[in-house]
Amino acid sequence: MLTNRSKVVVKKEMNFWERIYLPAIFGGVAVTIKHMFRRKTTVRFPEAKREISSVWRGQHVLKRDEKGAERCTACGLCAVACPAEAITMTAAERKKGEEGLYREEKYASVYEINMLRCIFCGLCEEACPKEAIFLTDRIVPTDFQRNDFVYGKDKLVEKVNERIDVSVRQTPAVTEFKKHKSLSHNR
Repeated sequence: MLTNRSKVVVKKEMNFWERIYLPAIFGGVAVTIKHMFRRKTTVRFPEAKREISSVWRGQHVLKRDEKGAERCTACGLCAVACPAEAITMTAAERKKGEEGLYREEKYASVYEINMLRCIFCGLCEEACPKEAIFLTDRIVPTDFQRNDFVYGKDKLVEKVNERIDVSVRQTPAVTEFKKHKSLSHNR
């Protein structure tokens, strides 16, 4: 014996009611009947939608700045912070004439998120120094092919004329910090 701990097991004889199992059977039937008269928890989805929490993390979006240029500078911090290793990117250098498309000299030519691997933890959002990636309140649509769940820039970058409001995702401290332009790292 490696330890001096021992457990004494006692085999207790069952009485008559325990041997015929009738009280246990009636207890199970009572639980079943009780659940039959409870309110239904199913939501009929197309007709009625369930209320989504304010801290819900849904589909990702790559944000643009005020001028319409992509914020992502392909620093790779979001990919490093991702515990599921769902984010991959390839960096490229901006060419002449593309100043309106990208904010910095370096940008992500390929940016992909594998939605089947993503656990929607929000660490990519926290790691981004340029506030380029956010998790929205949109639900990721379903599909039948695994390849369709690898989202590239075509699905992630917001449209110039269809901006997505992510101000509800920012804490009051971040909003207050952004008011001071001298402290801003997103010039």
